[in-house]
Amino acid sequence: MRKYNKEKAIVYNTVQMYRWDRITYLNELKVTSEKESFFIGMKLVRGAYIEKERERAKKMGYKDPMQKTQENTDRDYNDSVKFCIENIDKIALCCASHNEKSNLLLIDLMKQHNINVDDKRIYFAQLLGMSDHISNNMGKAGYNVAKYVPYGPVKEVTPYLIRRAQENTSVAGQTGRELSLIKTEQKRRKK
Repeated sequence: MRKYNKEKAIVYNTVQMYRWDRITYLNELKVTSEKESFFIGMKLVRGAYIEKERERAKKMGYKDPMQKTQENTDRDYNDSVKFCIENIDKIALCCASHNEKSNLLLIDLMKQHNINVDDKRIYFAQLLGMSDHISNNMGKAGYNVAKYVPYGPVKEVTPYLIRRAQENTSVAGQTGRELSLIKTEQKRRKK
């Protein structure tokens, strides 16, 4: 970011909000970016490597970096979305979330701050094949939407996809709704 984000955000960093220290990191990065005159590109995710992070912390003998609860992760994720919008002149945001409430929060914040739906500093992103109803509806409404596809060796990609699927089933009622929406879309396409 220091090298390439002099005029606008081109390079993005991903922040895993399941870590309890990420709000502090965002604040420190903002201060650094102001001192060094660069723009921040930030992709916010809740996170997918809890077991590995906890195991590494234990093995290396440092404090567990994970949030104590899912509620803390959700709170910090949403607070980070707010922080990025409040600093939109210096921070470009990719809201990478399958969580409807977080996506709706960003939509509301964009309205409150009079930010156009197609503002190039704001993107919404979901994994291909998951939460397609969010992506499709937002795309139809004119928001910038990206679908991302993990790639790599099957033995490495499969555990990632399993974690994503498990994460999405943890959102109350979302899996059944997702299946219902897929079936509806399949019927629509057959017509």
